[in-house]
Amino acid sequence: MKEYKIIKQKTNLFSNSDKSFEDALNLHARDGWRVISAVFSEKNYALKAILERDKN
Repeated sequence: MKEYKIIKQKTNLFSNSDKSFEDALNLHARDGWRVISAVFSEKNYALKAILERDKN
């Protein structure tokens, strides 16, 4: 069985949001999560990544 999680990166012109989002993805990867999809929402200017892992 699988389980899923959605994490969000808000864009910010004054900070390195790419680096903090990368750090968050790496942290989740250490816990067994892998990115299966990513989408950008123009409505709230956010990138969302859908993560998946085997449920223990």
